[in-house]
Amino acid sequence: MRELQTFIRSAKTTRAEALRAQAILLTDQRGGSNDLKSFTGYSRSHALLLKQHYRDEGISALTDKRKGKPKDLLTKRQRTTIEKTLKEKTPKDLGYAHEHWTSGILGDWIEKKYKVKYRSKTSLYVIFKKVSFTYHRPGTVYKERNDKEVETWKKTAARMFSKLLKEKDTVILTGDEMVLTTATTIQRVWLPVGEYPKIEVSTGGRKRKHVYGFLNIKNGQEHAWKTDFQTMHVSADVLKKIRGCYPKKKIAIFWDNAGWHKGSAAQEQVKKDGNMEIVWFPRYAPDENPQEKVWKAGRSAVTHNRYIEDIDKATDELVKYFNATKFAYSFLGKCLVS
Repeated sequence: MRELQTFIRSAKTTRAEALRAQAILLTDQRGGSNDLKSFTGYSRSHALLLKQHYRDEGISALTDKRKGKPKDLLTKRQRTTIEKTLKEKTPKDLGYAHEHWTSGILGDWIEKKYKVKYRSKTSLYVIFKKVSFTYHRPGTVYKERNDKEVETWKKTAARMFSKLLKEKDTVILTGDEMVLTTATTIQRVWLPVGEYPKIEVSTGGRKRKHVYGFLNIKNGQEHAWKTDFQTMHVSADVLKKIRGCYPKKKIAIFWDNAGWHKGSAAQEQVKKDGNMEIVWFPRYAPDENPQEKVWKAGRSAVTHNRYIEDIDKATDELVKYFNATKFAYSFLGKCLVS
């Protein structure tokens, strides 16, 4: 919601307008109804209504009505042409070097074609929203990633996933590992104007702990364990713990191709178990694994903006959060958790 944050910081934005924008941002915070009311004066239902208006109309839905509706600089026919162009063409088709639209490129193209220049980006945002464009920060991908390989895997895995879902006594897990260090990670927070937070950071050497995590796709239950290392022997021990959670069920684990997963000790444990199946994710495709989202949620809730002095204590708190929280993330296009 960078657009809302920019709108709030603008010197031209009134206090009432900023509160409306802040109310929308707070609707995305879990359990934030009390904060929403105390910070903005809006109830959650009212804030959700503002959010819907914002999605439909853009920033103009949050501006004070006394300002009046801004004068249209483009004719209806021109707007229709612009909307058609956004839907059917990329900037590269129009002579620009970029594949994707930005407000800067759109503004430049409108100015060149119609001799119309907007003073702010708000009107451009409204045009984007009119054609159902949303604002995204480009994601990062591995250079070695093979999109064709990923798409082929998704088709095969989807059929396998559907088959596993029909097996009532089969548990489906997606697994991964994360590393927690004593390095402080910073996340933006909301504060009264004029106040600036200071987060203590470590100046000594980094200490680290590892966490193995497995998300139950059917019910949203997370199983996480703290470890000192990520090795094939540790992986084998963790697989035994997973079996302890589901002593009589078949276990299907979607796992990446890390060496400590495919090592002999880990694979011997799978073979010894006799009722455990490993499905390998495609190479360099962490975005296909919902466990990655679990890690992000945990860091945001527990370790961001925090000086970690005791790495063991912090990791224990993080693992406790994982195991006590229900995660509703989709996998291969399906979300089974309400």
